[in-house]
Amino acid sequence: MELQLYLLPRPYKQLILAFLFLLTSAVMVGLLYVYHTTAMQSPGIEQHYAGSAAHTENENMDIPEHYPKPLSEMLMTTHNHLFGFAFIFVSLGFIFSMNTIIRGRWKIFLIVEPFLSTFLTFASIWALRYIHPLFSLVTISMAILTYGAYFVMTGVIVYELLFKGNQAYNQL
Repeated sequence: MELQLYLLPRPYKQLILAFLFLLTSAVMVGLLYVYHTTAMQSPGIEQHYAGSAAHTENENMDIPEHYPKPLSEMLMTTHNHLFGFAFIFVSLGFIFSMNTIIRGRWKIFLIVEPFLSTFLTFASIWALRYIHPLFSLVTISMAILTYGAYFVMTGVIVYELLFKGNQAYNQL
């Protein structure tokens, strides 16, 4: 028998809703940090990771306003985010797999896609830092896919837990 979200007992539904509330709060704080550090625009992302061009403070010194991220910081940021996103999306994917609203290929796509787009987001950040600033456009595109999948899955789960479940219990 396949587990279905709307048929779960109330305590399980409440646990999932509380988990999604806290997880979404963490995701929103992360997005706020990205906005604060990059303005969510290509030039801001380029500057955040690759640094900025030097400007002259006086006649003798050229000082960049933002330095390129050092290798150690690139490694730590990538390490932490890949681990974190892996756990976020395995948890969310498991819960989403029990939804009855989206099925078939779309369900599989939404479960698998964030793993690929997360990897490509961070690969493009490395390419932006060490190859060319235009990789910021890949970073933006992949992040949109990652967060789009997150919010679609979360929205479907919340809808099914709050509304479809109530319809099923009302019919009994």
